Amino acid sequence: MGSLIKFEDTVSFRLARVTTAFRNSLERHMGQIGLHGGQVFVLLELWKQDGLRQIDLASRLNLSAPTINKMLKGLIEINLVTRARLENDARSTRIFLTPRGREMQRDVEDQWLELEESCLAGLTETERLVLSELLGKLRSTYTGQPETSDDDD
Repeated sequence: MGSLIKFEDTVSFRLARVTTAFRNSLERHMGQIGLHGGQVFVLLELWKQDGLRQIDLASRLNLSAPTINKMLKGLIEINLVTRARLENDARSTRIFLTPRGREMQRDVEDQWLELEESCLAGLTETERLVLSELLGKLRSTYTGQPETSDDDD
C-alpha cells in the first residue's frame, strides 16, 4: 500500500532536514574554537546576564535540568564557567563566567558571523529578511510564546 503523502515535499520534512544540516554546520564552526554547539547558547545567556541560577538557564534555553547540568559540567571542565553559591541563598547555585569565558565571546562572534554568512550565502537580502520573519513566527508557534525583541538580537 502506497503512502498517501509524499513526505519529501512537506515543509515539516524540509525543516527537519535543514535543522540537521544547520546543526552540523554549527557544531563544525564552534568545534574550531573548542565548543559544542549547545554550549554556545549557555554562554550567550551568561554574556547577557552573568551569575544566573542553573534553573534560570534551563528555563531560558528550554532545556531539562539534567541537560543543562551536563552542558555546565563541560563548560566548567574547559574553564569557561564556574558554579558558586551565594552566601545569602545557599539553595541556589549560580553560574558565573570565568575570565576565559568572557574572553571567548570574540571567538564565538567570529565563528557565528562565518556561520551566518555560509548559512545565508545563497539568499538575497529580501529572502534573508523574509526567512528571519518566518523563523520567528514558527518559533512562536512551537513554543507558544510571542516573539520578543530578544529573538531579533
